[in-house]
Formats: sequence, structure tokens, C-alpha cells
Amino acid sequence: MAESVSHSGADGGDCIEVVRLSGDRIGIWETERPDLAPWVVRGSVFRAFVLGAKDGEFDF
Repeated sequence: MAESVSHSGADGGDCIEVVRLSGDRIGIWETERPDLAPWVVRGSVFRAFVLGAKDGEFDF
């Protein structure tokens, strides 16, 4: 079974889910919009994004 993680905003909305797929791919989708296709990226791309977020690269 695929490992899945979800996170919601402080009010319980704005939820995304991230799942590890086969072939070192990551699926990302907004759980409140199940009609939209997930965004699928290579694991290395997702890991680079997470590291950038931890380092504050995307702070606005």
C-alpha cells in the first residue's frame, strides 16, 4: 500500500494529500477538489521542493 500524508490549514480546510507512488514518483492533490487530477512529480523534484520550503525559499 502507498504511504500517504495529508495536511490541513488551521481551520481544517485547505487540505492537500501527498502519496508516494511507484517508480520514485509523488502524487499531490487538493482533497477538497477530488474532481481534479493529481499533480505527479519525480521524487527528487518533490524532495528539492520540501528542502526549499524548509529553508524559507518560498516565504512570501
